[in-house]
Parts: sequence; C-alpha cells; structure tokens
Amino acid sequence: CRVHQWDSEEPVPRAELLAGVAGKRGLLCLLSDRIDREVLEAAGPSLKVISTMSVGFDHLALDEIKKRGIRVGYTPDVLTDATAELSVALLLATSRRLPEAVEQVKNGGWTTWKPLWMCGYGLSDSTVGIIGLGRIGQAVARRLKPFGVKKFLYSGSRPKPENATEFAAEFVPLTRLAEESDFIVVTCALTPATQGMCNKDFFARMKKTSVFINTSRGAVVNQEDLYDALTQGQIAAAGLDVTTPEPLPTDHPLLSLKNCVILPHIGSATYATRSTMAVLAANNLLAGLRGEPMPHELQL
Repeated sequence: CRVHQWDSEEPVPRAELLAGVAGKRGLLCLLSDRIDREVLEAAGPSLKVISTMSVGFDHLALDEIKKRGIRVGYTPDVLTDATAELSVALLLATSRRLPEAVEQVKNGGWTTWKPLWMCGYGLSDSTVGIIGLGRIGQAVARRLKPFGVKKFLYSGSRPKPENATEFAAEFVPLTRLAEESDFIVVTCALTPATQGMCNKDFFARMKKTSVFINTSRGAVVNQEDLYDALTQGQIAAAGLDVTTPEPLPTDHPLLSLKNCVILPHIGSATYATRSTMAVLAANNLLAGLRGEPMPHELQL
C-alpha cells in the first residue's frame, strides 16, 4: 500500500482530511474524525473501505456510506475489558468521593477524624441498573458482582436473557430502572432512540442517594438536566467519561461541581488495548482492500 498519513496525535484538520482523502481506496479514521457526505464526496468513487479505530460508529454517516457500497471495519471486543475496568473505577471514585478527598489532603481540609466527613455510598447490598447489557455492560456487571451487589436491573431495546442469566439481571423499563437503582451505569450505543435519553424526567425518578455513571457517549445524557439534578440534590453524584462536546470547555458548569467527576474519554486507554485496536483497524482495512472478510466488519 501507499499510505498518506496525518502524523500527529491531534485530529486531522478538516481541510487536510478533505484534500487527503481524494482518490483514495481506503480510509483509516478515529472517532474524532467526522466522516460525512462532504468527506465521501471529496473521496470520490474510488473509496471502497473505511476502518475506524473505535467500537462506536456515531461519527460515521452510515446511510451515505451504505448508499455508496463502502465497507466499514470497527474494533469491538478488544476494548471491552479496559472500558469495563474504567467504568468500575469511575463508579468507585465517584461514589466514594475520591477526587474530592485527594483535594482535601492537598488543600489542608484534612484536620481530624470525623464520623460523617467524606462519607459516600457503597456497593454492598445495592441495586445496580445497567443501560445496555451488551459486551461492555456484561463486563461491568461481572466486575461489580463480587462487591456484594444484591440485584442487577437492565434496560435496552429488548430483553437479552442470554446475557442476563449470569447475573440474574432483570429486564425492566427505563423508568423502573431509574426509580429502583442505587447505581446506574450507561453502556449503550448512541442511536436516535438513546440520544438525550437520560434527561430531566429520568433524573427526577432517581433516588436522592443514587450515583449516575456514563461511559458510553456524551449525547445519551442531557447535560443541562444533569447539572440541575446534581445542584438541586435530586441525585447524589455523577461520573462521566464522555461529554458533549469533547473536550468539555474548562468553564462548563458541570466542572464546578464537587459531586461530578469528569474524565477525558479514557475508557479504552491502556497501552495493550490501544495497540490491539490499532492492529485490528489496520487488518480490517487491509482485508477490505483485498476484498476479503474483515476480522470485524460492521454489517450495514
């Protein structure tokens, strides 16, 4: 192959992408690259394969891609464990107020032992609600079960008894999941049905002691409604690894809250996982260019 590479950790500028893709047969992109009609038209009819180094594909204009008969490769499975680990870490950090506690040590707020100082919420005997019991949702439940979780609930487009059996997880409507869960973890895909799904009504149904975690996509959450829920004490705390936009502006209201922990979309950020993703994305692209089955092809 002859490779035209954007050699930087920073996203390729739009003009550079449009110029660079012209006449190419294959495109390897990241989730920070918006591959829409404009890019596809700039590429022209020569473009046969798109390989994204991500499990999510909401940055790809799938209707336009399908129309042109372009094949798409993606990288599921390989980042499941890393993202599930990060989800659990974020849940624990948020519920036990770890960033806040570290700050207290640094700024002199730690004076003496006090009965209720820095108290948070534990997983033992709790009910955990998982929105989207796919690969990552199951991996999160598998890791949380040994903490002594009493009950798992899950919501999604349909019941998945084959996924739920291991955890005796019960399929419930989103409203009931909100009302009964002590911890809610969002691991679903971003679709028109899930966009803005965690909104004012959703947060109003949650317990005042509940902790909300999102490691899926930022747009699943209405951030203004989340801010209101956190400031008005409707829910106890939130932990987000994904936001809208990304990066979140440093003056965003959510960043002013002690009970909101925000990470810079690092769900899959282990050296081993990112290396495996890169190799898989390259192999998907090469297989597509050769007209062979891809290791992981998105069925359009």
